[in-house]
Amino acid sequence: MGISLPGLASGLDSATLIESLMQLEAIPQSLLRRKATVTSSTVTVLQALNQKFASLAETAKSAAKPDSIDLHKATASADSITVKAEKGAAPGSLDLVVKELATKQTSVSDAITGWSGDLTLENASGPVTVTADSIDALVTAINGSEAGVTAMKVSAGKDEFGENLYRLQLTSTETGADSAFTVTGLGTTETAAAHDAEVALWAGTDAEQVITSKTNTFSDLLPGVSVTVAKKSDDPVTVTVVRDTAGASAVAKGLVTAVSEALAFIDVRTKVTNSTDADGNPIVSGGSLTGDSTVRSARQSLVSAISMPVGGKSPSEYGITLTKSGTIEFDASKFEAALTADPETVQAAITELATRVDAAATTVSDKYTGTLTTKITGQQSLVTNYNEQVAAWDNRLATRRATLERTYAALEVRMSALNSQSSWLSSQIASLPTYEGSKK
Repeated sequence: MGISLPGLASGLDSATLIESLMQLEAIPQSLLRRKATVTSSTVTVLQALNQKFASLAETAKSAAKPDSIDLHKATASADSITVKAEKGAAPGSLDLVVKELATKQTSVSDAITGWSGDLTLENASGPVTVTADSIDALVTAINGSEAGVTAMKVSAGKDEFGENLYRLQLTSTETGADSAFTVTGLGTTETAAAHDAEVALWAGTDAEQVITSKTNTFSDLLPGVSVTVAKKSDDPVTVTVVRDTAGASAVAKGLVTAVSEALAFIDVRTKVTNSTDADGNPIVSGGSLTGDSTVRSARQSLVSAISMPVGGKSPSEYGITLTKSGTIEFDASKFEAALTADPETVQAAITELATRVDAAATTVSDKYTGTLTTKITGQQSLVTNYNEQVAAWDNRLATRRATLERTYAALEVRMSALNSQSSWLSSQIASLPTYEGSKK
C-alpha cells in the first residue's frame, strides 16, 4: 500500500508532484520499451522476408533441374486410348491397332452342397493348396491365400433332395496370360480366359509388330509415354507427342514470379515517402526496412542472379526482362518462341538462371548461415536485451518512487512539527503581560 501524502502540513500536493517526477524518471524506460516494440516489429518483417527467400530457393532448385522445362504432352486420335507423357518423352507420333484387351480368367465350379478337404490352385507362380471344412471356409481360405485368385460363393438352387446348391466363381486377381490358373480337387468350367493385351504397330505392312502387355497399359511403346487401351480397334489410332511449351513456360514464369514477389516485398518496405506537415514543412518517412544494408544487399544479389547474361546472351532473349524501375517481367510468347527454336539452349539458360537464383536466395535464407537469418537472430537478442532493461527499470522506478514518498512523508512530519512549534511560540508571546509605560 502506498503512503498517503495529503500535504496537510506543507500545503503541497505531494502525490501529484511525485507522479510528475516519476514521469520524468521513466523517460529512459519508455524509450527502451519503444525500441523493443520497433525492433520486434522489424524482426517480424524480416522473418516474413526470410520465408519468401527460402520459398524462392525451393522454387529455383526445382527449375534448375536439367529437365525442368523438357516437358511433353501426348494425345490420341481416339477416346478409347489414354496417353500420358512423362520424363524422357520426345516429340513424335505412332499408329497402332488394338487387337486384344488384357483380361482375367474366370472359372465356375460344379454345383456342390458342402465342402471338406483340400483344393489346389496353380498358376505361373506355382501351386497353392488350401484346406477347409465348409464352402464359406473354402472361400475365405482362397481369398486369404497367395494363389492370385479370388473366390465368391453363388447360389445354384437345390438338388433332388432339397439341399441348397452352391457354385464357386474363381477369378484371377490380375489380368494377363500369366494369371491363368488350373484347379485340382473340384470340377470347374472356364467362362473367360486370361489374355494379354495386344497392339499392332505398322499394321497391315511387312513391318507389322505385335506388342503384348499383361495389363491394358503399355509403358514401353514410346520412351517416356504410357498408353492405356480401353477397347479393340479396327482402324489405326494415332498417338502424338509434342513439346509442352505452355507447361515449360509455366515453370519459367513460376521462377520469375517468385523472384518478383521477393523484390516487391522489399520495395514496399524500403520505399521513402515525401510529404508535408500542417505548416508546409517537408516530411520524409521510410518503411520498416529502409536503410537496411542486409536487405539492400539481398535485393541486389537477387536482381543480378536473374538478370545477368547467360552464355553471352541476355535473359531478355528468353522473355525474362529487367525493367527500368527495377522489376522483373516475363514474356511467355517470347519464351515459347525461343524454346521452340532452340530447346537445348533455353533449357541451359533456365538451369543457369535458376541455379544462380537458388544460390542467392540460399545465401540470404539458410537456416544456419543466411545473412537474413543471422540478422534476425541478432535483432531478437536485441529485443531480449531491451526487455530485460525495461524490467530492470521497473525495479529502479519502484525504488525511486518509494524514496520520494518517504522523503515527502518525512517533510510533512517535519513541517507538522515546525507548525506546532510556531503555534506554541505564538501563544507564548501572546500570553506575555503588557505595561502602560511601555505604550509611551
